[in-house]
Amino acid sequence: MGSVGTGENARADPRKGMKEYKKTGFEIEDGDFEDDLVHYQQQLERRRSTRRYVFACAVFVSLNTVILGYDGGVMSGAIIFIQEDLRITEVQIEVLVGSLSVISLFGSIAGGRTSDIIGRKWTMALAAVVFQVGIAVMTFADSFLVLMIGRLLAGVGMGFGGMITSLYIAEISPAISRGTLTSFPEIFVNLGILLGYISNYVFAGLSVHINWRVMLGVGILPSVFIGFALFVIPESPRWLVMQNRVEEARLVLLKTHEDEREAEERLAEIQLAAGAGNNARRYGEKPVWRELLCPSPLLRRMLITGIGIQCFQQITGIDAIVYYSPEIFKDAGMKGNSNLLAATVAMGITKTSFILVAIFLIDKLGRKPLLYICTIGMTVCLFSVGVSLSLLKEGVAGVAPLLAILSVCGNVAFFSVGIGPISWVLSSEIFPLRYRAQAAALGAAGNRVCSGLISMSFLSVSRAITVAGTFFLFAALSAASVAFVYALVPETRGRSLEQIESLFENPHDQKGSHVEMEDVEHLVQK
Repeated sequence: MGSVGTGENARADPRKGMKEYKKTGFEIEDGDFEDDLVHYQQQLERRRSTRRYVFACAVFVSLNTVILGYDGGVMSGAIIFIQEDLRITEVQIEVLVGSLSVISLFGSIAGGRTSDIIGRKWTMALAAVVFQVGIAVMTFADSFLVLMIGRLLAGVGMGFGGMITSLYIAEISPAISRGTLTSFPEIFVNLGILLGYISNYVFAGLSVHINWRVMLGVGILPSVFIGFALFVIPESPRWLVMQNRVEEARLVLLKTHEDEREAEERLAEIQLAAGAGNNARRYGEKPVWRELLCPSPLLRRMLITGIGIQCFQQITGIDAIVYYSPEIFKDAGMKGNSNLLAATVAMGITKTSFILVAIFLIDKLGRKPLLYICTIGMTVCLFSVGVSLSLLKEGVAGVAPLLAILSVCGNVAFFSVGIGPISWVLSSEIFPLRYRAQAAALGAAGNRVCSGLISMSFLSVSRAITVAGTFFLFAALSAASVAFVYALVPETRGRSLEQIESLFENPHDQKGSHVEMEDVEHLVQK
């Protein structure tokens, strides 16, 4: 935003403008004052134009994740009416809710290979089409079987879209803003969840046979914008280089980088990385999927970090909270469907609001400080939920209901600031170009497997060890994630995708990649 002000000052006072232009770091060329001023104004205009273009691409691509989030949010309320309308059992509800994540595992794995063949852009298009067909089938379902068929199709589409969106944004973004832009899909997922909660609340008053169908059917509308986006966004320059379409890649990089020299440097790095992959194939080295199954020590460290952070994102219970928030709030003493759905809307607003905090901080403070703050905060909040629900079970009311609700909202707030968006950022940026799509797909698959296990078992586990006991379990897993971040997650802020590989080459000598807990304490004090 500063560049806009600089341009205005330059026009009002040219000599003052020249001093400000010098502060921007642009090179000063020989010549008279007016020529230099025109040159700087052109550079500033290019900077603004590039930022707008990359921002627009990230927004258009992230629309694909709105429908994924909407499905998660809307199902939390729709299952109340689906159970009543179709007379399905509690076990069938668990299968219906959790099957989306399990089936999306196959979509994630297939999506990595598909994106290497047909490109990142058209993989996103395929994901949107399959997902929307699934939603349409669910909307007109008249039995549990038909509902499950639609759910399975939606799961495949979700797997494709979930793994490719962040990967695409990471590959078109300049290093300085990659973290912020790669967080956009998580923002739009949260926006979709919030819209799903609002849809539940708005349409709950319709007849039981109609309301849940309208709730689900509204999710088809974003497909119009996704179709338009395909005519605006470019293909990934990394994929273009892998296909030997270097000139096309150069044009994309010139549009997405503020400086022509920087774009050429990135192109050279990408060609070097792609050349290493092509040489590996030329000289008969193992295919990518075999190397992922039997990785080298370097690749193994990357996989542990990428898949591990994705799994911790889910096993701390976020999808259980999203899908079963009415059940949780009911256990906290809240009564009436309208009140339960209103509480989920408040939680959705909290989740969506705090993801905006991550946008502003992820490229300023880095990935690791935010992960520390998030995982520690989630641990405290999850433990607090367990304590408050235990007090309610023992008949001790007081402030326990309010504490439970506030702790749930606090947990989703910390999640949205840290591990929610950052798990996708990290898994899309830490792998070398040769492995990136398929390795990121494995991370997404791990995320979906853990999500499915949590979603399909939450009600059963809660009956066995109580809802409070389940949250104590989530708190323990969240505490383990703090240790995981400390030991295995490097700081990638400000590095190009091709430079990040060096952080894993010597895990005991990662200059600038580790962030100590004192840094987090300093951040909190600020």
